[in-house]
Amino acid sequence: MGGRTTRQRMAVLRILAGCQDFVSAQELHALLVAGTHTIGLTTVYRALRELEASGGADVVRDDGGERLYRQRPADGHRHYLICRCCGRSRPVDSEVVEQWAGRVASDTGFASVEHTVELSGICADCQPATHEGAPQPCPWEPVRPDSRNQARDWAS
Repeated sequence: MGGRTTRQRMAVLRILAGCQDFVSAQELHALLVAGTHTIGLTTVYRALRELEASGGADVVRDDGGERLYRQRPADGHRHYLICRCCGRSRPVDSEVVEQWAGRVASDTGFASVEHTVELSGICADCQPATHEGAPQPCPWEPVRPDSRNQARDWAS
């Protein structure tokens, strides 16, 4: 993360690292405050922007356009499939996308090409049973700072 390493920025990093799925700046701020950290929302936004710029966070947008953050794994940039109902995320194999972006950069002479690929759907747990006629409401509670980050089991 660029800039000074402060107690608040380190707290943002620690809490973000503990999040299982993508989290908004507001949700991250709520988690920090609930954990007795004294930090302003502006500081959280600034730390997340710096973390994104330095390659330390993956970012997606939700249906409303809000930016959601997740700590980037040590092995680099990833793409995710995100459930539109419960917010769970799952990394997906995206080598073909990375190769395509590299070819586009090479063919056009552009450098430092960045790309965004967003995949969303309804996970198996949120899908209504096919034998039932009417769609069922999402079985998961709405995503909140305290529920989004619980450990989630993705059965393959």
